[in-house]
Amino acid sequence: MSERVVVDPITRIEGHLRIEAKMDGDRIAEAYSAGTMVRGIEVILRGRDPRDAWAFAQRICGVCTLVHGLASIRSVENALNYPIPPNAQLIRNLMNGAQYVHDHVMHFYHLHALDWVDVVSALKADPKATSELAQSISSYSKSSPGYFSDIQKKVKTFVESGQLGIFANGYWGHPAYKLPPEANLMAVAHYLEALSWQRDVAKLHAIFGGKNPHPNFLVGGVACPIDLNSDSAINAKRLAQVQEIINKMQMFVDQVYIPDLLAIAGFYKDWGARGEGLGNFLTFGDFPEKGMDDPSSFLIPAGAILNRDLSTIHDVDMNAADEIQEYVSHSWYDYDAGKGQGLHPYDGETNLNYSGPTPPYEQLDVEQSYSWLKSPRWKGNAMEVGPLARVLMLYASGNEQAKELVNYTLSTLDVPVDALFSTLGRTAARGLETKIIGDMMQTWHDNLVANIKAGDTKTFNEQLWDPSTWPSEARGVGFMEAPRGGLAHWIVIENGTIKNYQAVVPSTWNAGPRDQNGQPGAYEAALQDNHTLHDPKQPIEILRTIHSFDPCIACAVHVTDPDGEELIKVKVR
Repeated sequence: MSERVVVDPITRIEGHLRIEAKMDGDRIAEAYSAGTMVRGIEVILRGRDPRDAWAFAQRICGVCTLVHGLASIRSVENALNYPIPPNAQLIRNLMNGAQYVHDHVMHFYHLHALDWVDVVSALKADPKATSELAQSISSYSKSSPGYFSDIQKKVKTFVESGQLGIFANGYWGHPAYKLPPEANLMAVAHYLEALSWQRDVAKLHAIFGGKNPHPNFLVGGVACPIDLNSDSAINAKRLAQVQEIINKMQMFVDQVYIPDLLAIAGFYKDWGARGEGLGNFLTFGDFPEKGMDDPSSFLIPAGAILNRDLSTIHDVDMNAADEIQEYVSHSWYDYDAGKGQGLHPYDGETNLNYSGPTPPYEQLDVEQSYSWLKSPRWKGNAMEVGPLARVLMLYASGNEQAKELVNYTLSTLDVPVDALFSTLGRTAARGLETKIIGDMMQTWHDNLVANIKAGDTKTFNEQLWDPSTWPSEARGVGFMEAPRGGLAHWIVIENGTIKNYQAVVPSTWNAGPRDQNGQPGAYEAALQDNHTLHDPKQPIEILRTIHSFDPCIACAVHVTDPDGEELIKVKVR
């Protein structure tokens, strides 16, 4: 049995993910990514009314609820050739845009920043010097010495009590941390600030969708009517609330998130030379101006980039049987035609009857099956999806704001363009697209208000709501760009009910295991790119690269016996 470092579960993510790193001295020679939880929603959806699918599909994840709902209703609308009103499209863009801004800020501060920020070091900071640092990079109002002194006292209380609370289980004091104490204190303050901020911005989903999480959706439009004279509809007061939320989003992104991102990245430039992996990037496209049938109106274009070649964008066909396929050669699933077969999602299978080795285990049997995730491929290529893929696609397609932001970031950090293809580049790209989408939300809101002022208040199309008008057989795909990457739901409808349903999610693309040809997934390939571990018992280097993808395997699940006692204890070895 070869020496391996096992991290199970990877902390500060949604869902269950196991990483095993096969070591060559202190260097990672090979890495393996294992999803350790079954999803199975596809099986639950068979035989149901397609119009209800979104409510089940949302439960694939407790964090990415909105995007699965939206992908699901788009699949039904695509199958039935079901156009939606312009107002519904704008409201969907606003809801998805809010998901991006909320999700990315929360990820940076609460899921990823602590890989770079030493909380305990903040106790050594001089609040006055911290204030000077904060004011040198931003005009954010909360930057006085007294403010940072109060934050420092809160952290000190945690530490002296022996319970770090929300900051527990970190590798504090690890030599990989490079920030000075003042930068650590500033980042910790903004970590706490983001907790309050996110409560307010999540209200946008409740305004348009009735609640958050799991906002309401509707095949054919959105579930919220527009009536300026009604207290129970989208009226002038609620539109004003949306504007306030957009302002709050943009202010925090411009004055806190982006300045913190650049300030922290400046101390970790060496991470611009590790963590790339595949060099292949895939986007499905999203945020349509005119509708899903007009890709030329998408804010984020669709396409594939191979081998870092930004001069060539390859077209992507979501319906072509030979383009997107899922493999289960190293997954705990079977296919009727055999495990070496690749299936397009229209013909996809979710057979949970595999009888090979499953948990618990000391070490993954990587020659056999080792994950509950499948291995999606585009034309046989393993692909990375997510913020880096989108920013590269925007940059390569000539988006002026993306080009300006990318060039400014590279210049500010004084790193080469190759640094984009890295753990650092992936983390920076998430912030840059937050800025792009946050700014665009103002345009969508302005267009919605303009439509209403012009007398257009329609948010729903009743055209095909009667199943008796549907064809006996139909199939469609609902695709989009979720915060973590390209997301698509494929549906096959027969005699008014769902015959087959397959969701290929971003973390399946990125976290999936090796395929039948031995190609690693994006996580695995990234960890195999220039990673050494200072201390295998505190593998912060693994966390940095895996967290740069913002993993989301599924809703977190706790395993206990009927008396509430923990059944499984997980250790880092």
